[in-house]
Amino acid sequence: MDTAGPGKRTGWRGLLRRLAPTQEELEAEELQEDRSRQGATPIVECAGRRRFCVAGTLRMVTLRPRGGAPALEAELYDGSDVINLVWLGRRKILGIEPGRMISAEGLVSVQDGRKVMFNPKYELRPMDET
Repeated sequence: MDTAGPGKRTGWRGLLRRLAPTQEELEAEELQEDRSRQGATPIVECAGRRRFCVAGTLRMVTLRPRGGAPALEAELYDGSDVINLVWLGRRKILGIEPGRMISAEGLVSVQDGRKVMFNPKYELRPMDET
């Protein structure tokens, strides 16, 4: 009789899934360790209208006009949460591309339930040479 209840895995397969982390979990852990070494604040802890330094990997970069003016938006992921970095009046910034690791500093606000940092100071991290 299965007493684990709905949604819970039983048997060897369930045990293996609980013991072996997924690729996504491993990447998140690596990003969190890197962020910690840099002394950046975990994005999940960024709240209120305060300045923070965050670090992680850019997931998406898009051009999205705001108020008729160009705005370059990038989604930064640090293994704990995401934040949108927005550069107003910019169509492109060299080095700001998906997969790039950066650190960014600026005022964090929340818009439509998402964390946003406008016109952050940023530093491109070296690309992996593997």
